[in-house]
Amino acid sequence: MAHPIQFGYCVPIFSMPGGGLFRTPNFPELDVKQAIETGKAADELGYDSIWVADHLMLGKDQAIMEGWTTLSAIAGCTSRAKLGIIHQGHYFRFPSVAAKMIATLDQISGGRFIYFADTGTRISEHQAYGLNYPENVEERMENFLEGLDLTLKLWEATPENPLTFNGKYHSVKEAVCTPPPAQQPHPPIWFGEAHPITFDAVARWGQGWNSVPVGLTTMNQRLASLRAVCEKVNRSFDELEISYEVQILIAPTREAIREKLKSILALTPAGGETPNDADFIAFVNGDSDEYPRYLTENNLVGTPEEVAAQLQNYIAIGITHFMLWFMDAPDIEGMQLFAEQVAPTFKTNRS
Repeated sequence: MAHPIQFGYCVPIFSMPGGGLFRTPNFPELDVKQAIETGKAADELGYDSIWVADHLMLGKDQAIMEGWTTLSAIAGCTSRAKLGIIHQGHYFRFPSVAAKMIATLDQISGGRFIYFADTGTRISEHQAYGLNYPENVEERMENFLEGLDLTLKLWEATPENPLTFNGKYHSVKEAVCTPPPAQQPHPPIWFGEAHPITFDAVARWGQGWNSVPVGLTTMNQRLASLRAVCEKVNRSFDELEISYEVQILIAPTREAIREKLKSILALTPAGGETPNDADFIAFVNGDSDEYPRYLTENNLVGTPEEVAAQLQNYIAIGITHFMLWFMDAPDIEGMQLFAEQVAPTFKTNRS
């Protein structure tokens, strides 16, 4: 199965300003309205998917917009892009209720939802909110996968045949989820990360798999492992949509990249983290025009032509969907430049 090349936009729903260069380093303070506006812009610019993170406490002042509320608002002000929550946190919502939420949003959006199912991360925020989050990964995954099984069965239930489910962790009694998801038999289910249990779940249930930034070498290794699991259970690896979540810094010239980095570094809070890498410092100071490996190893960095070449390296190993965190967000310069000068190259190649 040949999947088209697609590009997703990750909405800056938290701020992480300055030299840590994590996800939203150009966002001095969280601005809820501004974040939503970037999602609308992504839809208007033709991005294939729009994504929000799923955390309760993250970023500067631990200020982050709640994922489901945010995505629902974005669904209402967009019309074409697919919609998803990155690593949707299993322990944030009862799976039976989450199934209802997914079905409703899929209906409201006209069948645009991608279910990126995950256990969630960051035990600290679960504990802060009084939520269960087993420290043992096997227990965590067992609970999560039972919840996914419940979700799939609930979507199949009808008023004539309601679902009664008695699992180790979850149960429902004569439950239905009507209306069901607009997409049938259900929205695409994606998984993330490279744990063997996750790979087994991908082969069993998944339509997609996503990796966080790891670079080409590690990504190749992860794909080889996933392919081996698929072969073991006689599942076609080519059926899966392979996605890569990655940060991007794009500008018309190399000098413009340098200036963007200077602006980002200027936002670093007192005592905050800054890169202690000689090549990075040399580039920012103008003593070198070579992009530092510190930036390029796990990010997309450069002019439109340079970014296109970097993307092609990932496409060559099987990546077809890119979830992009623009490092200059909430400014829309980067996302606009990418949409106008990079994305069309790959769309044309697929036609």
